[in-house]
Amino acid sequence: MADIDQVTQSVLAQIDSEGFKQEGAYNLRYNGYSLCHGNTEHIKIEKKKDKQGIDVYISGDTKGEQVHIPVVVAVSGMTDEVYNDFYVEEGAEVTIIAGCGIHNSGCNDSRHDGIHTFHVGKNANVRYEEKHYGEGEGTGARILNPVTKIIMEENSVFTLDTAQIKGVDSTKRETEVIMGEKAKLFVVEKLMTHDQQNAVSNMDIYLNGAGSSAQIISRSVAKGESGQVFHPKAIGNAPCHAHIQCDSIIMDRARVCSIPEIDANHVDAAIIHEAAIGRINNEQLIKLNTFGLSEEAAEAVIIENFLN
Repeated sequence: MADIDQVTQSVLAQIDSEGFKQEGAYNLRYNGYSLCHGNTEHIKIEKKKDKQGIDVYISGDTKGEQVHIPVVVAVSGMTDEVYNDFYVEEGAEVTIIAGCGIHNSGCNDSRHDGIHTFHVGKNANVRYEEKHYGEGEGTGARILNPVTKIIMEENSVFTLDTAQIKGVDSTKRETEVIMGEKAKLFVVEKLMTHDQQNAVSNMDIYLNGAGSSAQIISRSVAKGESGQVFHPKAIGNAPCHAHIQCDSIIMDRARVCSIPEIDANHVDAAIIHEAAIGRINNEQLIKLNTFGLSEEAAEAVIIENFLN
């Protein structure tokens, strides 16, 4: 069992909602290498031979198991690029808990680029949770650029639950989903930016199979002088259903650009989009003030409930 220092433990507590433990199926990537990993009867993790990253093999006998694959970068000036592939067999039911935290105490930028590809078999059900977080007293930036590609076979279900908690100076998210017949996709994206931070999220959902469906919900809060751009796109190439919803709270001198896009290439593709950007409701603030909360505390309560 590997020794984990206090800084790493603190970061893991932020990015792993279930609590990281060195048991079951897991792989902890620390400063560019695999610090420790473990397998189960149904889930095997293997190190790639041609480049940085791992291959995760999830058998069809997997029912209700979890895989924990967090990443921690704690070196200032480091650029970490990793390629992870997940092979989920037909009928598997699994939760994959990922996430990346950067602790930067220096003056140089620290960056992590995680390129994840999911091959989801027929009738499989996958839940993927990913949290991003930055901390450290240094002046160097904390940069996270995730790339996610999901290939869904017939009647599979995929839930993508992503959150940027705080402390990430720059992020560019690229997501692509290719959906087969009767596949179901659920996406919840939550994002917080502050100070001079910038975030871009591009998402392309290809509904190629008859009876496929997708629900994409994006919620964000922009504070300070931060900027956000959201561009989710649903492409209906078959009889399908999709709904895109983008809701943002804007504060201070922040900037938010929301571009939900729909593209129907079949007469029976039913796709809806909606977007809303606005400030915190004054009536909610006043009501919480009457309960004794300061304006700052009231704002925090409203934001927490909005993102959750």
